[in-house]
Amino acid sequence: MVRKMIVFQLKEEEYAVSVQEIGSIERMVPITRVPQTPEHVKGVINLRGVVTPIIDLGLKFGFQEAEITDATRILIVYINGMEVGLIVDSANDVMDIPEDMIEPNPEVIGSIDVNYIEGVAKIDNRLFILLDLHKVLQLEALEEIVEGK
Repeated sequence: MVRKMIVFQLKEEEYAVSVQEIGSIERMVPITRVPQTPEHVKGVINLRGVVTPIIDLGLKFGFQEAEITDATRILIVYINGMEVGLIVDSANDVMDIPEDMIEPNPEVIGSIDVNYIEGVAKIDNRLFILLDLHKVLQLEALEEIVEGK
C-alpha cells in the first residue's frame, strides 16, 4: 500500500498530509483579522463564498513567524466537514509514500508536540513528518471563530 501525500515546508523541515484531506493549495491572500483569537489564528478569508479560518501552522508549532514570500501557500483542508486554511512556507510535492516506510512517532521532533505526528518516513535522504490534522486543529476553537463567538 502507498499513501498519496502533499509535502510542504515549515522552516527547514518537510511535512506531509494525505491528499484526501487537502481541498486546494492557494496563494497568499489578504486575511481579515478576528479579534480575541490566539496568535496562530491569523483570521478568516472569503474563499469562493466560504468563510475560512486561517492558521499559521508555524506559529501553532511554536516557531517564529515566517516572512511571507512568493512561495508561501495556504493549504485548504477539510476536517469534520469544516474548511480550514493552513499557512505554510511552501507546498511543492505530491508523493507516494509506501506504508512500510512510515515509522511510528519518535519521542521528540524539535519543538513540535508529538501528539500532532502520525509518523515519520525517510525516503531518498529526506525525512518527512506525517501530521495528524485532526490533532493539529482544535476544532472547537475554529468553530467559534467562524460563528463569531
